[in-house]
Amino acid sequence: MNRSLSRIALAAAALPLALALTACDSKEGAGGGASGEKIAPIAAPAGKAWAEVVTKTPEGGYMMGNPNAPLKVVEFGSLTCGHCAEFAHQSAAELRDKFVGSGRVSFEFRNFVRDPVDITAAQLIRCGAPESFFPLTEQVFANQEAIIKGFQAAGEPAIQAAMKQPEAQRGVALGQVTGLIDFFAARGIAKDQAAQCLSNPTAATDLARNAQEQGQKFDVQGTPTFLINGAKLDANTWPALKTELESRGAR
Repeated sequence: MNRSLSRIALAAAALPLALALTACDSKEGAGGGASGEKIAPIAAPAGKAWAEVVTKTPEGGYMMGNPNAPLKVVEFGSLTCGHCAEFAHQSAAELRDKFVGSGRVSFEFRNFVRDPVDITAAQLIRCGAPESFFPLTEQVFANQEAIIKGFQAAGEPAIQAAMKQPEAQRGVALGQVTGLIDFFAARGIAKDQAAQCLSNPTAATDLARNAQEQGQKFDVQGTPTFLINGAKLDANTWPALKTELESRGAR
């Protein structure tokens, strides 16, 4: 394992949650996309809906929908960001059913990890099949407040003790102290499966590497940050993103 990236993963996991939350940002303005002609719906494969088509991308994210959609949306999101949870709550059904469901839009989520809960939850979400990625992500966002309160109730000494464990044991210790192993066990990720996923320190390193490299490449200053067809938007709320997609033909 690259030692510098291992230190980055450790730093992300050690970052105090209150400090990490300050990077969660919200902007109301619309992006600068040009208005385009209406795009015709694109049929999904026989017997499937586009929302059921989920693949892992080379960039380390998970994409839902038509891989060849004319409009490709990417979200850099943190599982402990309140604005990301708000976006998920406001957008989930309409983004999935209207936009992704039409075949005009694909939606990719790339975890932008920042703190112990974030990096542990991101690893556990990835324990399941690709099709479970978005439902589990929505579950974390829907229960975000309770998850964060549970982490805070554990206290700094318990977190530090978990962080002092050997690399192969650190993830499991964090999963236990944050309550996330139990949380995911109730949602289909068995405890032994969770322990196996969290015992792989390379997974945490990969998440940290992606956040670092893509954060620099796309100038990610806060979460959520959105791209459409590779270009960063100035706005990051659902009303603004919806307007942008419609202006580009997804209407």
